[in-house]
Amino acid sequence: MNNNNVNGDDWVNKPTDRFVLRWIKRTISARITPKLWKYSWLKPWMITLASAFSGIIGGAVFALGFGFIAGLFAGMSQVLDGVDGQYARTTGSATRAGALFDSVLDRFSDGAMMIGMVIYLVRIPVSQPLWLILLLGAFAFLGSNGVSYSSARAEALGIDPGKPTLASKGTRSAVMVICALGTVFWPPLPLIALIYLVIHPNGILIWRLVRAYRSERE
Repeated sequence: MNNNNVNGDDWVNKPTDRFVLRWIKRTISARITPKLWKYSWLKPWMITLASAFSGIIGGAVFALGFGFIAGLFAGMSQVLDGVDGQYARTTGSATRAGALFDSVLDRFSDGAMMIGMVIYLVRIPVSQPLWLILLLGAFAFLGSNGVSYSSARAEALGIDPGKPTLASKGTRSAVMVICALGTVFWPPLPLIALIYLVIHPNGILIWRLVRAYRSERE
């Protein structure tokens, strides 16, 4: 197998990829994908499952209190999430069903990592009360999923969601991975990731709603 199914480096990124996700796919995933072309038995959905399982395991390990290991699994999940799409495009096996499968499993792996991070923060001695950690976790979960949902919904409705933001999936995942890896230096570091996931994604959601209503009036 080779990448003759696409032109140039179009196989590396999708047009909808933004910022951090583009960098991850171009610098890491793109180095792995060509090595998989020789395995004719390999299917994109297998890589998608491997990505999802890595993210879910990362969340479980996070909940057990092993932040650094959780960061490694979550980072692997993010890289493989780029590989599956690249592999599908370069082997001519990309389908709409496969894209939907990938998007659905992304929500599970991201959700598992966020839940694991919240449980981790509950388990370690932090100065914030339990109710505050749980409240922040709930808003982080809702906001992160809301960004992905609003992007898809806006596209279906023909609404321009605006310029790319740093609340995209790649950035959200990268923040969690970095903070998880950083627990070897400062165990409460994931609290910063949690606060980011509350403020930025929910802020983007509010901005998109305001922008949509303004465009309707115009």
